[in-house]
Amino acid sequence: MDSKELSKIIKDNGIVGAGGAGFPTYMKIDERAQTILLNCAECEPLLKLHRQLLQRHAEEILETFQLVADTVGAERAIVGIKEEYKDTVAALKECIHKFPKVSLHLLDSVYPMGDEVVLIYEATGKVVRPGGLPIEEGIAVFNVETMYNIHKALVKKEPVADKLVTIVGEVASPVTIRVPLGTSLEKCVDFAGGAVIKNPVFLVGGPMMGNIREAAFPVTKTTNAVLVLSEEHPLIQKKKLNPAIGLKRAASACCQCQMCTDLCPRHALGHPIEPHKFMRAAANRDFRDANPFVNTYFCSSCGLCELYSCPQGLSPRSLMAEYKAGLRNAGVKPPAGVIPAPVNESREYRKAPEERLEARLGLSAYDREAPIDDEVKKVNTVTILLSQHIGAPARPVVSEGDMVARGQMIASAADGLSVPIHASISGKVMKADKNMVVLAAV
Repeated sequence: MDSKELSKIIKDNGIVGAGGAGFPTYMKIDERAQTILLNCAECEPLLKLHRQLLQRHAEEILETFQLVADTVGAERAIVGIKEEYKDTVAALKECIHKFPKVSLHLLDSVYPMGDEVVLIYEATGKVVRPGGLPIEEGIAVFNVETMYNIHKALVKKEPVADKLVTIVGEVASPVTIRVPLGTSLEKCVDFAGGAVIKNPVFLVGGPMMGNIREAAFPVTKTTNAVLVLSEEHPLIQKKKLNPAIGLKRAASACCQCQMCTDLCPRHALGHPIEPHKFMRAAANRDFRDANPFVNTYFCSSCGLCELYSCPQGLSPRSLMAEYKAGLRNAGVKPPAGVIPAPVNESREYRKAPEERLEARLGLSAYDREAPIDDEVKKVNTVTILLSQHIGAPARPVVSEGDMVARGQMIASAADGLSVPIHASISGKVMKADKNMVVLAAV
C-alpha cells in the first residue's frame, strides 16, 4: 500500500482526530514524517478511554501504527504513554517485540501532557514553532482511538459510525461506553446508571477544555467524555462566568504576579504567549502594543492559567479566547514566521501534577474506575451533525423518508478539507439539511 491509497481509505471512511478539534486524518499521511507518535496521554483529567482501548486492543493498534509508519516511510513510531498506566504499558510490552519500529516513551502524570506540542517535545526533544504544524518538524501525531479506527477501516472495512465516551462524575456507575454517533448526552448518562443529582449539568470533553452542553446535544467524532456535575460546583460556575464580568474582575484584581505565564506550558517551550501581559493590556484597554493581543493566537486553551495558576481565580484563558475570536472575525491573521525562544530551563519544575490539578478542581472524588464496555449500545434515534471536524461540513446525500443502513454514507465530503459522514444506525431519515441528519430505527 502506498500513502495515497492509505490516505484515500482513511478519508472515505470518515476518520478524523478522535478528540480535540477533529483534524481530518488523511492529511497526516505525509511522506515528510520521519517520526510518528501515538498519543496515549489522556490529556484531560478523569478520562479513561485511550488507555482502556489501547490495553484491550494493543496488538491491533500497534500493527496499524507500524503499517502507517511503513507507508509514509517514517524511521520511528513512538507510543507516548503515561508511566502510571501500568496495565496498558504491560499489555504493550507483551507484543511490542513484533513491531521493530515501535518504541515506548513513558511520560510523567502532568497536565497537559496530551497537548501535541508538549508531547512532541517530551518524546523527541523538538519544538514545533508557534502557529506551526508538527509535520514541519517531520512528525505526525495520532490519537489512540483514531489509530483503532484506521485498523477497523483496513481490516473490517468499517467507517466511523460510533464513538467511545467516558461517563463520570455524579452518575451511578461510571463507565466508558461505545455509542452510535448522534446519541444524545442524556442517553449516554442513562447508560451509566443515570445522574444521581437533580438538575445535572453536562460538561463535554473534560473539565479543563470542555464545554457545557444541553442534555439533547449529540455525540460527535470528537466527544471523549461527559462529566456530570451539579449546578453549584465551582467548575461549572467558572465555566458560566460572563466574559464582561471576567474583564472587570481582571481590572480590579490582577496583581501581575505572572503565575499564569510562569506555568503556561506553551510559554515554557518558547512560544510568545504571556497571559499576564494580555490581562494587563485588556483590563486597562491599553492597545499601544498589539503583541499581547495577537499572540493569543498561540494559546492552546489548556486552561491551566485560569483553573490552576491564578491565585485570584481570574480567567485569562476565557478572555484570550474571546479576543482571539474577535481578531478572527475582524480578518486579523496570526503572526507568521515567529521563531520560538529557547526552552525555559525551569520548565521541568513548573509542570502541573495531575493529582494536584484534580484536587484544585474539586474532582478528586470522581476519579473512580470507569470500566470499558466496547459493544455498541443500541439507541432508537440519533442526530448526526454534518460538521464534526476541522474544515468544510459534509454535504447530505439522503433525503427525508429515505431508508439507510448502518455504515452507509449519508453525507459526502465537501470540496477542500472535509470527510464524509456515515449512518450510525439503520433506519429512516426523519430530517436532512445542511446541518444534520436525524435517523430513527424502524
